[in-house]
Amino acid sequence: MSTAPAPLRLVEISGAEALWLLEGSSLGRLVYQQRELTVVRPARHVWEYGRLIARAPVQAAAMPATVTYHVDEIRAVHGTGWTVTVHGPADVLGDADETDHYRRTLPGWTHGPHDTLLRLNPQSVTGFRLARLET
Repeated sequence: MSTAPAPLRLVEISGAEALWLLEGSSLGRLVYQQRELTVVRPARHVWEYGRLIARAPVQAAAMPATVTYHVDEIRAVHGTGWTVTVHGPADVLGDADETDHYRRTLPGWTHGPHDTLLRLNPQSVTGFRLARLET
């Protein structure tokens, strides 16, 4: 005999808590538009000085001016977790010393033209917690 799963709910969290969760993680997804299609790429990130630095397997020339970055940690068995989405303008890192630093500290998937470091300046941050509904 099995029991019905507990009902779940999404609870919106503050921007400060969302940034704290983002800072504590390192793996996310970069989402952007390219040729009228939505592209999703895995990325590694670090939160420093109020900006998100992300390393993703994309071509720098194909990057639009505005991107979305999504991070989540869902524990399906427990029915808990969180999700954070950051949206804003992004630029490709150009300074050689800064690029070398982040290539050493952020693991990547590929090297060459499909290995890009981006600096995202967040304009909006949204976050939600997944929680069990107390009855």
